Amino acid sequence: MQDGNSRVPLRKGSRRQVADAVMMVRPKHFGFNAQTAVTNRFQSPGSTAATDVSQRALREFDAFVAALTGEGVTVCVVEDSDSPRKPDAVFPNNWVSFHRDGTVVLYPMHAENRRAERRQEVINEVTRATGFEVTRVVDLTRHEKAGRFLEGTGSLVLDHVARVAYACRSPRTHHEVAAEWARELDYDLEMFSASDESGTPIYHTNVLMHVGSRVAVVALDAIDDADRARVAQRVENSGRGIVAIDHAEMNAFAGNMLEVGSWDEYLGDYTILVMSETARHALATPKYKHLYASVDAVLAVPVEVIERHGGGSVRCMLAEVFLP
Repeated sequence: MQDGNSRVPLRKGSRRQVADAVMMVRPKHFGFNAQTAVTNRFQSPGSTAATDVSQRALREFDAFVAALTGEGVTVCVVEDSDSPRKPDAVFPNNWVSFHRDGTVVLYPMHAENRRAERRQEVINEVTRATGFEVTRVVDLTRHEKAGRFLEGTGSLVLDHVARVAYACRSPRTHHEVAAEWARELDYDLEMFSASDESGTPIYHTNVLMHVGSRVAVVALDAIDDADRARVAQRVENSGRGIVAIDHAEMNAFAGNMLEVGSWDEYLGDYTILVMSETARHALATPKYKHLYASVDAVLAVPVEVIERHGGGSVRCMLAEVFLP
C-alpha cells in the first residue's frame, strides 16, 4: 500500500474532485440479497451455488484491488467480519463517506440486513492506513426508525468543486435526509426523479450518473421530463461536458464509474477513470473516446459476478477517502 501522505497534489480542478485514496471491503459472504432486490432491478439470483458465487466474487475483488494498486492508486482493504453474514459488504460507499475536512458521515440503510455493515473497526482501519483524521461524525442513522433512508454516495453523486449533490428520488433516497446532509456538508441539493424503461424508480443515483473532473456521464433519457433540462444545465454550468448514455448503456453499468487519483515516479500526478468491462463493452465508441480523452488513463475491470448478483458495479465498491 502506498503512503497517502507521500502523494503530491493532483492537477488544478482534479484535486478537489478526485479522492486521495479509496477504501474497499473484502467480502466473506457475498451473494444475492433478497432484501435489496425489492428495489434493485439490476440484481439477479442466478442458478449458481451460493458458495461458488461467493468464491468467484472474491476472485473478482482481489483482481480489482491488484489492478488499482498496479496503477498506483492508494487502496485501503478492510476484511469483512464473519458474523453476521453480510451479502453486500463489498459495497461500503452506501454506509460511510470520508470528506476532506475530516467529516465522516454514517448513512441510514434501506435493507435491515445491510445495517450490520456499519462497523467502527472499518473507520479505524481507514484512519490507520491512510492517515485520515476524523474531526466530526455526522450520524444520520436515526432516520431508519422513521423509514427514511439515504445510502451514501449511491444515493448522492457529488460535484465537490461546485459543491452540488445530485440525488434521484427512490425508496432508498429520501428528500428530507438528503436535505439534512446538504445542510451539514454545505452543498446545494439537486434532487430529481428518474426511472428505468418500465417506469420503476432507479434505486441509486450513481447507476445513472458520474461526475468527473472534466466530464459527467448522465443517463438523460432516464430522468423525468420535468427535471431533465434543469439537471443537464446544472452540470453544464459546472464547466463539464456531458456524455449522455442511453438505457441499454445504463443497464450495463456505464453510469457506475469513478475517477480516482494516482501518482507515478515518472509521470507525476494523473487521473484514472475506473469502470467495469461490462460498461466498457456497452459504451458506444464515440462516448468511450470522449471519456478516454477526459482523463489520463482508463481502467476497465471484470466484476460480472458482483454486478449480476449484487446489482452494483465498480463505483459501488469504492468508498473515496479525501485526505485533508
